[in-house]
Amino acid sequence: MPCDECISTVFKRKLGRCKRCMWQLLILSLVCWPLWFVYYSDTPKVVESVALLLFSCVFTLLLLLHLLMWAILRVRR
Repeated sequence: MPCDECISTVFKRKLGRCKRCMWQLLILSLVCWPLWFVYYSDTPKVVESVALLLFSCVFTLLLLLHLLMWAILRVRR
């Protein structure tokens, strides 16, 4: 099992720098939100609805975190 410093530096090295991850998260967010609104917005307590909503939120929040770090790195240069 790696030490705490090794685990924390992985995120610092990739967050905001990996354009492939940012594109994937953008596409996943753009696909998951409309799917949830079309198929599950009327039944929000169904397991599938909760799962898709959770995935949509996680994809969007991770994309926002990537974009925030990208902006911070651009300002620091």
